Amino acid sequence: MTRRVETSRPQAKTDLYTRVTHAIVADLEAGVRPWTKPWSAEHLAGRISRPLRSTGEPYRGINVLLLWAEAVANGYTAPTWITFRQALALGGHVRKGEHGATVVYANTVSRTETGDDGQDVERQVPFLKAYTVFNVAQVEGLPAYAHAVAEPKVDAAQRIDHAEAFFAATGAEIRHGGDRAYYAIHPDYVQMPPFECFADPEAYYATLAHESTHWTRHPTRLDRDFGRKRWGDAGYAREELVAELGAAFLCADLGLALTPRADHASYIASWLDVLKDDRRFLFTAAAHAQRAVDFLHGRQAP
Repeated sequence: MTRRVETSRPQAKTDLYTRVTHAIVADLEAGVRPWTKPWSAEHLAGRISRPLRSTGEPYRGINVLLLWAEAVANGYTAPTWITFRQALALGGHVRKGEHGATVVYANTVSRTETGDDGQDVERQVPFLKAYTVFNVAQVEGLPAYAHAVAEPKVDAAQRIDHAEAFFAATGAEIRHGGDRAYYAIHPDYVQMPPFECFADPEAYYATLAHESTHWTRHPTRLDRDFGRKRWGDAGYAREELVAELGAAFLCADLGLALTPRADHASYIASWLDVLKDDRRFLFTAAAHAQRAVDFLHGRQAP
């Protein structure tokens, strides 16, 4: 029987951060950006979505990366993941010998501490818990609806129309011209090469998703700053990793294939430096990317 694993103790947290980061680092050292794997896996072609809870609610942040990786490694096509107890509640059971995937829950708790002046101070202390989930492909006896495979909800042309409307609704100033894609923070605009320069429409929107994630860092929006001083430094690499993950999440939400940008292959070495120096940053980057994606979704008409 799988039991929930508490990881709020310092040593347990260290093991979790290290284990997840080491797995991502191993892929990056092989020249692979693991968040692009679901789009290149034959068994998932055309069925990309975020991993789903038993309620149909999408997973968020670092858990998206964890479960995408698990699905690719094991060939799972169903997007739904459930706990051991949820399987029992639905009348099913996890097959003997199956191994679950680790997902995490992060939050804060209030703690009263004595300050330097002797007065009680309320502090918010972050904590992290890990628990185990199973893909529904590992579970027998579930109702048929639990095994539904995520299919594209609309055809390709409709997905492109939806993407165009989505980015227009963000309110970002998007300029076209030249041969580079970037976000200019001080004049506050996104620069994109002409649409016709891209290999296909999805490549254009994947790039726009990346730059739109950068757009959210402006001080009047999410005010995200990693202390970047110059091109290519650690702060720059951290922001680029956030934008990479934000683009992956957005493409999944919009039903678009994520087309890795060739010009970002050179960033892998800088990401490796950052992740090896700070084993927690992958979690931080995924959280920032999720906030950016939430912000862009929040700009859509109700």
